[in-house]
Amino acid sequence: MAIWGKLIGGTAGLLIGGPLGALVGGLAGHAVDKYRESAEVTTAEGPHEVKQVAFTIAVIALGAKMAKADGVVTREEVDVFKRVFRIPPNEEKNVGRVFNMARQDTAGYEEYAAQVERMFRDTPQLMEDLLHGLFSIAMADGVLHPGEDIYLQNVAAIFGFEEAGYNRIRSYHVRDGASDPYQILGLVPDVSNDDLKKAYRRLIRENHPDKVIAEGLPQEFVDVANEKLSKINAAYDQIAKQRGL
Repeated sequence: MAIWGKLIGGTAGLLIGGPLGALVGGLAGHAVDKYRESAEVTTAEGPHEVKQVAFTIAVIALGAKMAKADGVVTREEVDVFKRVFRIPPNEEKNVGRVFNMARQDTAGYEEYAAQVERMFRDTPQLMEDLLHGLFSIAMADGVLHPGEDIYLQNVAAIFGFEEAGYNRIRSYHVRDGASDPYQILGLVPDVSNDDLKKAYRRLIRENHPDKVIAEGLPQEFVDVANEKLSKINAAYDQIAKQRGL
């Protein structure tokens, strides 16, 4: 993830502001002063790139607090975080500092989530992708603990997802019983065939990896989009087979 260098370079806190910027600014310390004196202080950074950096910071901050939501940060959760977000070995120490600062407890995550919502309210699909990444961390030990479930519900609500939307996202990762393909598609079982097809086509458009690529987000979230697309296709195929479509 090439963006880690910009994140740790010290400029991110200056660019983004708010609680996410403060988190990184507090870490950067002398690096901020160094980069203020550098010709690379990011006057060249455009709004699009600032959003990329902000998204990455949000991933670390909310991911760290997600790992702490069940009361303990496990090695599995840390390993999943590293795997999902592909932290380069030479940046692990720096990213680890941000992660450790954010994970001290679950207090304060609402401010991080609220800043994400303000920055990305025009692209809710990106916030959904972030929720999917958080679910991957939560399910690292194979169980969604009650504290994690509450945490994710609250973050989803701040992002603007209603209960049905949260349950749909949750169903991609958690099986409380038999997998429900209708819930994955956000539909009810008595939906008409025409509405089923319309909803399926809409989900394909909204979740296509090309949209993630267009936003300039790293490969990790292209992978998230591909995984979602696979589950959407599998759910539709299951229903279509049942209905003889």
